[in-house]
Amino acid sequence: MQNLSSKKQPAYRCCCPQSGAHRMQTQCSEETTDLGPTGRTVIQGEERARENVVGTTDPQSTGGAAGAEPSSSRRRLHCCIRVTTVQVRKALWGVAMVMCVCSSWAGSTQLAKLTFKQFDAPFTLTWFATTWNCLFFPLYYIGHLCKSPERQTPRQRFRECCRFFGDDGLTPKVFFTKVAPFGLLWILTNYLYLQALRKINTTDVSALFCCNKAFVFLLSWIVLRDRFMGVRIVAAILAIAGIVMMTYADGFHSHSVIGITFVVASASMSALYKVLFKMVLGSAKFGEAALFLSIVGSANFVFISFVPVILYFTRVEYIGSPADIPWAYLCGVAGLLFAFNVLVNFGIAITYPTLISLGIVLSVPVNAMVDLYTCEIHFNTVRLIAVFIICLGFLMLLLPEDWDQCIIQLSTRLRKRDEPAESSAEAGATTGLNWRGRTRTSMSTFAH
Repeated sequence: MQNLSSKKQPAYRCCCPQSGAHRMQTQCSEETTDLGPTGRTVIQGEERARENVVGTTDPQSTGGAAGAEPSSSRRRLHCCIRVTTVQVRKALWGVAMVMCVCSSWAGSTQLAKLTFKQFDAPFTLTWFATTWNCLFFPLYYIGHLCKSPERQTPRQRFRECCRFFGDDGLTPKVFFTKVAPFGLLWILTNYLYLQALRKINTTDVSALFCCNKAFVFLLSWIVLRDRFMGVRIVAAILAIAGIVMMTYADGFHSHSVIGITFVVASASMSALYKVLFKMVLGSAKFGEAALFLSIVGSANFVFISFVPVILYFTRVEYIGSPADIPWAYLCGVAGLLFAFNVLVNFGIAITYPTLISLGIVLSVPVNAMVDLYTCEIHFNTVRLIAVFIICLGFLMLLLPEDWDQCIIQLSTRLRKRDEPAESSAEAGATTGLNWRGRTRTSMSTFAH
């Protein structure tokens, strides 16, 4: 077999006609089988087979090479079909994920707006919805039992996920230094968002909240020393310009200014939560993220339950009787927010993260359509431009870090596709000129 892989061999090596064909088939099949059915490997194997065919005049060797080419082509086709099927499946999941994220976020926003007409208690609603985070780890454990081949008890799985907080696990010190601050940021983000819904319409709230992506980039650039990207700076400028234009759209009235301040503060708390999580805790696996969110929900129920009671007795968020509480609306808002958090945190397991973020920005036109038919909202030119540039800045922030290199590579590939036709035509013309030159030289030599 080592002799077959050598390039320079004596001309008298093929004493038997069948030996040459057998060697070529073995060589082509070895290159395709050993290195995998990639296009490049198969092409190299085919080129070596063609060189051996040119070196011999045996018709059987030509038939052997022709027989090897269809098998390699079938393997390449099977590989391409398999890769395409995986990508199509992931894209279809992505489309479903975009629709689910968009509907859950827009639905929770619209339903919270309706809830405040009967139950004007934003902090109590925040506390109630955050308590539902306790369900994250139980749902994750059910999925673990269904999917994982090595099943663990809840206690074993809990201890394994607690390693995310350090070698000592979840200690009181770790809880008050690494969990409690994020719980407060979580509550502030949701509470300020709900307060903004009491002041301004859902379209403006959902559009302004998209600025949190720009705030995440600015904080990551300053605190985490992330890579500087000009396109993201432009996106952050667009987000800030959109905030100013949104304020100007209502004429700087105190009611709208307060609402815009609330939603911008909510977006800032959300960005601070994400950046600090990455700086303090790093990246988390699915089980670790589920445990962390369950601990946040449990801590909210244990330590924050006294706040709604105080607000009730001070008549800040007063309810006449428990029968007046719209439990259907409260459970609907909490359930939709829980579904949204599940999709955002665990949807990357089945699709691309960019598609999940796309579902958030698509909730803006959905809320706009609902507001157009359910409440009196005036979509003037300034408001439309403000919503557009905020969404544009959000989409620009979804570009990958090497987006410019991807564009350069794509343009290079498109150029290479056009070059073969042009180079073949030029090569044919050059060959003809060289042929004429050689003819004239030979004729003049004979004349001398």
